[in-house]
Amino acid sequence: MTLGPDDLVLCAGTLPRETPWSERLAAASSAGFSGMSVWGRDYAAARRDGWTDADLRAQLDDHGLAVAELDPAWWWTPGEIDVAALVAIDTMEVFRFGESEMFAIADALGARSINAADVLGGSWGVDDAAEAFAHLCDRAAEHGLLVHLEFLPWSRIADLATAWEVVRRADRSNGGLAVDAWHWFRSGTPSDVSTLRGIPGTKVFAVQLDDAPVEPEPNLMSATLHQRLLPGEGAIDLAAMIDALRAIGTAAPMGVEVFSDPLHALGPMEAAQRAADATRSVLARAS
Repeated sequence: MTLGPDDLVLCAGTLPRETPWSERLAAASSAGFSGMSVWGRDYAAARRDGWTDADLRAQLDDHGLAVAELDPAWWWTPGEIDVAALVAIDTMEVFRFGESEMFAIADALGARSINAADVLGGSWGVDDAAEAFAHLCDRAAEHGLLVHLEFLPWSRIADLATAWEVVRRADRSNGGLAVDAWHWFRSGTPSDVSTLRGIPGTKVFAVQLDDAPVEPEPNLMSATLHQRLLPGEGAIDLAAMIDALRAIGTAAPMGVEVFSDPLHALGPMEAAQRAADATRSVLARAS
């Protein structure tokens, strides 16, 4: 399945973390999504439940769903990595899935892309990051994967302009950007639509819609995992962001990623439906 700008993607974090694979697919399909994102832990849980790779692919087909992206690629940034130490504190079950595991999952599920971000920090600069990102793209290309770089306000790739510079210098055909509205707003440059309008639309590979209060939360890392709002419920000028994306002609599908404790408490079916309804409403209001 080829996903485009008219397709909605249900990002994994919009559903409660413990949601089983079959319920994730049912929730996404029921709410009219065309694709979904998958974390390594989601795939591992499905396999523990007894499903084979063939089962998982068949279930995706039966629900009319594609795996839009795998999340996250965390290992790619420059510097030495003590994987054992990371796994020992891995409450989110992220670091136990390295490159070989994530690429194997991509092959098993026929994933479209993988989402890269800086979660380790360090003392490296843009040139170092561009070289590392280029190498990641080259390895991902062997699996037919796009790679999109997501900026995080607390990281060394903290805003859209920096992320674009990394992608531009890396200069890989399968390397592009992920634009998440929450991170865009909290990066300190929420009104810098001109930066987005200056990026070729062909290099925006993923979009994640969500919302936030006008005032920054005291702990951004906690807020991004627990306190996001549904699109249209906060202070982000989503219309301006969507207008800019349409103006540059991005063909990326529209994802919705709302890590929210109150939303999760409603259960996967209701969370998915509310996310879909809110996203469609925001998209319809944008010019």
